[in-house]
Amino acid sequence: MIIVTGGAGFIGSNLVQGLNARGEEEIIVVDDLTDGTKFKNLVDARIADYLDKDVFLQMLLENVDFSEELRGVFHLGACSDTTEWNGKYMMENNFEYSKYLFHYCQEREVPFIYASSAAVYGNHTVFAESPANEEPLNVYGYSKLLFDQYLRRQEEFSAQVVGLRYFNVYGPREQHKGKMASVAYHLNQQCHDNGVVKLFEGCEGYGDGEQRRDFVYVDDVVAVNLFFMDNPQIRGIFNVGTGRSQPFNDVAKAVLAEYPEGRLQYVPFPEHLKGHYQSFTEADISALRRAGYDQPFLSVEEGVARYLKWLKKA
Repeated sequence: MIIVTGGAGFIGSNLVQGLNARGEEEIIVVDDLTDGTKFKNLVDARIADYLDKDVFLQMLLENVDFSEELRGVFHLGACSDTTEWNGKYMMENNFEYSKYLFHYCQEREVPFIYASSAAVYGNHTVFAESPANEEPLNVYGYSKLLFDQYLRRQEEFSAQVVGLRYFNVYGPREQHKGKMASVAYHLNQQCHDNGVVKLFEGCEGYGDGEQRRDFVYVDDVVAVNLFFMDNPQIRGIFNVGTGRSQPFNDVAKAVLAEYPEGRLQYVPFPEHLKGHYQSFTEADISALRRAGYDQPFLSVEEGVARYLKWLKKA
């Protein structure tokens, strides 16, 4: 049995697909379907059971055994809205919940692979997994950092614990995320509806559309998760990105390649995002490579082309 929290969400549902592709079907998906549109992410998935996240938490607190053969927990469930400033809600949902699940797994010697975030780095320009580089700009990033710090203080572990700091992930099954969906998703929607893709004008030393991010395709993220599942002896916190930043203009060009009549427009940089926006991210994936992960990552051009083909079929 494998548990995937956030399994109806973006990365979680793609991970379930990746597990299914391996023949894994004894999967418990944990999520919150208050937003019922997320059910679409599970329609073609093969799973053993679904549990609401509150029911699941109560079962953790009661020390319920889900299966004698629980082989691993992928913890992807969280509030990922970087514009959410309700710190009480964020800490309960992201930090406290994660602690309960971590201790549950340790008590049963079950591998625990969880989602951290590149948001822990804030405006730092060095993106290596070190406290010296960690200074989040929002309470979401802080909730992720706090859990990383909590684990760093643990003196010993009875089973694998891996934290994956995702950079800008994009790809299929993210439509439910609304404003938090990827740049590629929004630009495709804009061009499909209006024939125009919109990017921010320059700000904080960057030219129009030249803010740079490490955009990583979700299939590559799934592959990294499965690598750690296959190597339970590896522990630690690892960046998950391509290791190469690309400007937002590259994403726009990749989308416009599918819409010959489309055009690019720059809009003023929002005042409320100034000082709270990562204008540059680029994962240092040295630790991931040292851990033995040697697969290549898709470029923006490759990933966006693959993604748009999927969107046209969806």
